[in-house]
Parts: sequence; structure tokens; C-alpha cells
Amino acid sequence: MLSIPDMAIIGTLALLLFGPEQLPRVAKRVGHVMRDVQNTSQQFIRELERAADEHEPEPPKAEVPAEPRPGASDVEV
Repeated sequence: MLSIPDMAIIGTLALLLFGPEQLPRVAKRVGHVMRDVQNTSQQFIRELERAADEHEPEPPKAEVPAEPRPGASDVEV
């Protein structure tokens, strides 16, 4: 994260580099680009989550112990 002095230096450099006439247009364009990047990254994350949900394995089912058959003895031979 940028501190206040860092932002002041960047603002001063931008003003010197682009001039007072072009600086608002440049700032607006930078804002559009940043919004596009943010939207693209959010779409990418949503797509990854959707793909992960599709391929997520089902939880194992609890095994029910088999009931003994009628007439079968409990003694093994």
C-alpha cells in the first residue's frame, strides 16, 4: 500500500509528465483500465470456482451394515 508521501510523489511526476491539460484524461483512462482488470479477475475467479464445484467429488456414503439373513447361524465353521 502506498503512503501519502508516495502518492504525492507519483502525482507530482504524473503532473510533470502529462501536464495539467492531459492529466484528467490520463487519470480517467487509468481508472477504466483498472476497472477492466478488476472485472476480468473477478470473472476468472468465478469461473475457477464454478469449475471446481463441477469436479468436486461427492462425499462418501455411509455404509449400512448388512442384516443377517434369516436362518443363518452366528457360528462360523
